[in-house]
Order: sequence, then structure tokens, then C-alpha cells
Amino acid sequence: MVGIDRKAEIAGGRIKKAPELDRRIETYLRHYDKYGAILVQLNVEDARNGVAEYVMDRFGDKVAIELKWGQGAKNIGGEITVREIEYAQFLKQRGYLLDPDPTGEAALAAAKEGKEQHFARHSRLGYTNLGSYAEVRKDFLASVEKLRGLGYRHITLKTGAYGMEGLAMAIRLAAEAELDLLSVDGAGGGTGMSPWDMMEHWGVPSLQLHAKAREYAAILAARGIRPADMSFGGGFAKSSAIFKGLALGSPFVKMIIMGRAMMIPGFLGSNIEGVLRPENKAKVNGNWNELPKSVSQYGDTPEAIFAGYYSLREKLGSRAIREIPYGAIAMWTLVDKLGAGLQQFMAGCRRFGLDEIRRSDIAAGNYEAARETGLQHICEARDDFARAILNS
Repeated sequence: MVGIDRKAEIAGGRIKKAPELDRRIETYLRHYDKYGAILVQLNVEDARNGVAEYVMDRFGDKVAIELKWGQGAKNIGGEITVREIEYAQFLKQRGYLLDPDPTGEAALAAAKEGKEQHFARHSRLGYTNLGSYAEVRKDFLASVEKLRGLGYRHITLKTGAYGMEGLAMAIRLAAEAELDLLSVDGAGGGTGMSPWDMMEHWGVPSLQLHAKAREYAAILAARGIRPADMSFGGGFAKSSAIFKGLALGSPFVKMIIMGRAMMIPGFLGSNIEGVLRPENKAKVNGNWNELPKSVSQYGDTPEAIFAGYYSLREKLGSRAIREIPYGAIAMWTLVDKLGAGLQQFMAGCRRFGLDEIRRSDIAAGNYEAARETGLQHICEARDDFARAILNS
């Protein structure tokens, strides 16, 4: 966020001003209702630029910090596409990797001729010079200790769809460092910034990765080592999947990560705002000139279109909701829907608190899933109780 912000000021390798980062954190804290937290992630460039130090100086321990070992859809850092050569050159000056080189002869010649160009901005890879587990452990624990020394009380780690060795290291080190949360993000997720071929073919699929994460956490627990609380991510979009993820990882998994599923209503709401508030169209990146029938059939006001509008207005107040982008209202509406759906599944299993969800609440639909997850096949679940009834 800081590195790509044109208005951010970085001098002597340290951030002096980061208006876009400030805006996002301040917006979150303005509506904070004592649940959850806002996390600032650190990639390689962020660590070099002093993002952690800047955030602590500005916001103290109101913000949590998250170390990153890659992302779910890829083993590489985040990418964005840049079409302006001037901005691409600016990002290169900020220390990012650009492909093709915006200062190279080919790019400069194309710009002089007025040809459209696309530049891919890449973040650098972390932990590339560490070979053994001992080296990774030493470096990671030192990073955590440094963040605690800055004043951070809440530190988390996000790991991606790596193999079993990487997963085991993440679980073991998160426990040893007593982190607040370990996020395990499987292949099948992601926000769509990576090349689609990598999104589809790199990494361990979510179900297998999550099953192994639960298995490895149980190994630590059996040894008397408390695993860090975990969250699962990677393609979650429905209430049923949320329930299954929490059950599969029980009792170690406390949350489900959702990225792309939340972006869809965000974009939809922005398109609606671009039509109903044309003065905001460019600001929210609205792409519609008129409402499609799939939306207009509900009405032409936010009150009519968004099912959660009135509940959100009651929560925030009439003045505040007029300042909320429609994309945010759409996202909140989806969350409200997911919450109701999750309650339905919980009620069906007679679970009236998230911490009551158990692995026994789900079963495998086929024998391959049973083998991969360690769950019972659906025809075997509680079969012993059924036979006891018949033979009583």
C-alpha cells in the first residue's frame, strides 16, 4: 500500500508520510465495534521501508501486524498491472520489480510512439536465502521479537499453499512464537492479481492443505505444545463452506478467510453507485452507465436495492450511512447473509456457539475425501450407534 501510493513520502529508506494507509486504518477504527482487528501485512518492500515502525508510531497497538509467507494462490509476491509508463518508472524507483523494464530502450521507444503498454509490478520474494529449518526458525523468531520490541501486542502469520514441510514449519514456529493467529490459505483462493495459470495450477488445494494443517496441529497438541489459533482460506464463498472449514479444523480453527467472495459484492456495489451517484463514478471505479434489469427489478435507490441497508443504517446512523460507499454496503449485506446461513447450519447440528462446532458435525461424501481428511464416510458416521439401536 505504501510503496504504490504516489503521495507517500519515503526518505532515507523510511516512510515519512503514507496518506492512503492512514485513510484505510482511520476508516476502520472510526467504525470499530470491539470485534476483530485491522491487520497491516508486511511484504519484503514494506519491511525495508519501515512500515511496521510507521504504523506503530501513528496508531500504537490499535493495529495488528501480519508477517507473510506468500499468498494462497501463488508462491510469489503480489502483482499489479500498470499501464502508465510514468507510474511504472515511479514504482521502479520505489524498489519494485517491473516487467518489462519501464526505463529500458524498448519501453521508452514504445512510449514515444504512443503505443499502449502493460507493465507487471512484482514484489520481491521473502526467505529466499534461508536453506535449513534452523535458519528459517532463527530468522523468523528474530522478526517476531523485533516487532514485539516495537510495541506490537498482536502478531499473526499468513502462509500460502506450500507443501507439507512449509506447512509444518509455519505451524511449529507460530506455536513457538506464541502468535495470535496463523492463516493457512490454500490454492483455489486469491484475489485475481496473479496470472491465471498460476492461480489454477500452483500449490496445494485447500481441502488437502487444511486437512493436513489440522493433523499437524493435533500432533503438537498431543506433545503438550499449544498450537496458535488458525484460520483457513482458499475459495470460501458460502455459509456451508464456512461451517465445513470450521468443523474440519476444529478445535484449532477459529476463523475463515474470504477474499474474492467479498470483492464481488464490492465491485457490484461500486457499479451501482456509479449509476446512482454519477459524481462518484470515477472515484469508486463504477463501470455501468445504467442499472441492468437484474438490479433495477428491485428498485433504483440504495434502500430498495440492498437488503441490508436499513439494518446497517440502524447500526451506523442516518448520517454515517450516507457517507458509506455502496460497495461497502453490498459487502456488509453479504456478510449478513452469510451469518444467517451459518446460523442455520449450526442450528441443524444443535451448535449454538462457534466454539461448539466439532469435526463430528461433518462427514465425507466419498471415500477419497474420507482418506484425505480423516473424516468418516457419510454411511459410516454413527453407524455403530445405529447398529446398537437395531440390536437392542
